[in-house]
Amino acid sequence: MSEVRRSITVAFQGELGAYSEDAVRTFFGHPAEPLPCREFRDVGRAVTDGTAQYGALPVENTLAGGVGGSLDVLLNTDLEVVGEVIVPIHHCVLGPAGATLDGLTRVLSHPVALAQCERFFAGRPGVEAVAVYDTAGAAKEVARLGERSTGAIASRTAGARYGLDVLAEQVEDRPDNQTRFLVVARRGTPRPAGPVGANGRRTAIVLETANQPGALVKALQVLADRGINLSKLESRPTGEPWSYRFFIEIDGDAASPEAHNALEEIRRRARSVRVLGSYARYAEGGEEGRGKSETGKREEGRGKS
Repeated sequence: MSEVRRSITVAFQGELGAYSEDAVRTFFGHPAEPLPCREFRDVGRAVTDGTAQYGALPVENTLAGGVGGSLDVLLNTDLEVVGEVIVPIHHCVLGPAGATLDGLTRVLSHPVALAQCERFFAGRPGVEAVAVYDTAGAAKEVARLGERSTGAIASRTAGARYGLDVLAEQVEDRPDNQTRFLVVARRGTPRPAGPVGANGRRTAIVLETANQPGALVKALQVLADRGINLSKLESRPTGEPWSYRFFIEIDGDAASPEAHNALEEIRRRARSVRVLGSYARYAEGGEEGRGKSETGKREEGRGKS
């Protein structure tokens, strides 16, 4: 498929200044026009109805694990996964002018971001962690309120965008905190010209098995028998009580003979199998110098990990 190089619209969850916008910039570069969306399902809707050509969905974080809302979009739409990108996540505590860290009584952020900063809250039992829909949205709300007792956990970029002071930085539990995003599009959309590395390819799959002993094991055993690495496995509710589908990622391209034959065998053992797409695994330092997020470049420039 031909590469896309004109200006394009890319939907993401959150406000401008969110880490998801950073993912869009990292993957697509300057031609992209980020489109903020309130919820993950709104990202899927924007791509499905053509409001945006592509969407960026966070699927897992090295500290907080899988992002259920994004996985549900992948499982419940017919969107194709066409790429991935990994963004380093370095959280700051932000506050309005005159605010101090010791003066905060509550801090707003996305639940996943709050989960990445447990040590910060453990050391400050008097500070209430308040979950909101987005990190940058939290910064925007703190700027609107202007209360010195209310802060936000978000990126330095979000703080600068909404005129907030940095009260503390790198409050994430580990310095190697990262989030992996999948890029989605309607099927048949030209492949985006994202970063290209030497890490091979990956395939995302939706799998549903019979609700009986050993059904999942029998399906996945096919991969082990053929030497295909299973890199991710998560279960998500189907909408019926105690019924689940599985989001799976395997190393390799679905079109390769090994993967194709494995998928055909899995189809014979499972209730349903749907390939979401095959895509290049992200490698830092990709083409056109887009291998690092803007956040990562700023951190490197300050000599921090």
